[in-house]
Formats: sequence, C-alpha cells, structure tokens
Amino acid sequence: MTRLKKRSVLLAGHATSVALEPPFWTALEDLAAHRGLSLAALVTEIDLARGDQGLASACRLAVLAHLTAKAG
Repeated sequence: MTRLKKRSVLLAGHATSVALEPPFWTALEDLAAHRGLSLAALVTEIDLARGDQGLASACRLAVLAHLTAKAG
C-alpha cells in the first residue's frame, strides 16, 4: 500500500495541505511542466474549478483527465 505524502500549497494567500500518493504528485508535476506552470499555479487552477469536490480528489481527477487525453 502506498502512503500518502502531504504537501503544503498556498491557495488564495492561505496555506493548505494536500495529501496524495507519490505517483500522483509526480504526475501533477509533469502536468504542470507540460502546461508551463508551477505546481502551485496548477493546484490553484484545480482548486478554482473543483466546486464542492475535495481538493485531493480534484487533483487526482485532473491527472486522470490529462493522461486520458494524452492517450487518446
């Protein structure tokens, strides 16, 4: 079982922590680089678009959407 890795992220001037599995952090870093963004900027975009969904879930789904689009 993979342990969650927590990272602090600054969103709208407030620090929050997000816990994800290490492979998701790697995929988010790759996605950010692909889009020419910092990891913080990407997570901010995900945060703004997530609605009522939890941030960690929204991050995982953003990775899934990117990988699905990349494969198709």
